[in-house]
Amino acid sequence: MTLRLARRTLLAGTASLAAAPAIAAGRALAQPSTGPHGALDLVVAARAPTTPTGLTLSGDGRMFLFMPRFDEKTVFTAGELFPNGRVVPYPSEAANRPDPARPEATLFHVPNGVFDRTNRLWLLDAGLMASSGAPVPGAAKLVCVDPGTNRITRTIPLQSVVTETSSLNDLRVDVRPGREVAYITDQGQTGEGALIAVDLASGRAVRRLAGHASTRSEEGVLKIVEGRVLLKRAEDGTTSPIKGGANGIALSPDGARLYYTPLMSRRLYAVATNALLDAAQDDAAVARTVEDLGEKGLTGGLSADARDRIYLSLQEFNAIGRRDPDGTVEVLATDPRLIWPDTFWITDEGWLYLSSAQANRRPEHNGGIDRQEPPYAIFRMRIDAGPA
Repeated sequence: MTLRLARRTLLAGTASLAAAPAIAAGRALAQPSTGPHGALDLVVAARAPTTPTGLTLSGDGRMFLFMPRFDEKTVFTAGELFPNGRVVPYPSEAANRPDPARPEATLFHVPNGVFDRTNRLWLLDAGLMASSGAPVPGAAKLVCVDPGTNRITRTIPLQSVVTETSSLNDLRVDVRPGREVAYITDQGQTGEGALIAVDLASGRAVRRLAGHASTRSEEGVLKIVEGRVLLKRAEDGTTSPIKGGANGIALSPDGARLYYTPLMSRRLYAVATNALLDAAQDDAAVARTVEDLGEKGLTGGLSADARDRIYLSLQEFNAIGRRDPDGTVEVLATDPRLIWPDTFWITDEGWLYLSSAQANRRPEHNGGIDRQEPPYAIFRMRIDAGPA
């Protein structure tokens, strides 16, 4: 791997979140760049109730955030973000009230959501009521929302492909002629991860590569965020290592390869998508299509553009990186306000959006003290390509 620092890297110093550019009334639409090509702009300071790990935009520019239900303080898990920073429950407040008696009809723990090519919003519900513990029976699911009516139109259960230690994390949906497929990462609460593929037409879901080296948390990986080693830190002062299997996920432009990486791993992997849903292939056959693409740094979210370049949330450096198809990794921008950069979204107009989740400041990493400082920064950068 070759690592280089882009000349356009932007260091924003200690600029306040209050310096977000003015945005016209209405939805949170993409705005003209306030800096040169490649500069990192603060779009909005989101007054989310807790850690916003997920981010997506509709075709007409509406912005949505997703806040996993790490604890009982999470008042809603899916929300729409408005230009003034306000975040409201989406698709409704009622839908965001988890009800174990109606697990298929309410939202429990949504780490991410994405729009497909037909502008349908897909929500990934891990079905959890906290950061640990078994998913609520029947609560793990994919939920499709029509943004035109703000109504849920379909629910696909995932009960058959989750385990008692599952922690579903990220989602990509590939809709094109002859193919409607969703791909999901399960990072696992013990670091034993997996990939999940879902045929959206039939609802058939399969769990793949469970326990494979490419989906499993690597032992001994040291992750430093904001100058501090990331650990689980209990109130009594005891510590334990972070474990995180398959986490970030991205699709190649032709949909033939799925890129992914464990949270606690510096390596990037790819697998052939045609193998994932093929009932004739067992896990060993799927594993033979896995490629180790080498070092890419410690990341959370991934995204690919139309030129098959993969964007990297470089959490140790408060930075955005990009991996070219030849394996070269470039740091595009750094900013001290990029605290735990997480999920990317690329628009058709060539805007790269990114959430700053502050997950390292959560109580479980700080002896029970919540060190998050809302509002949460949402950034964007102009790039020279559209989405994959």
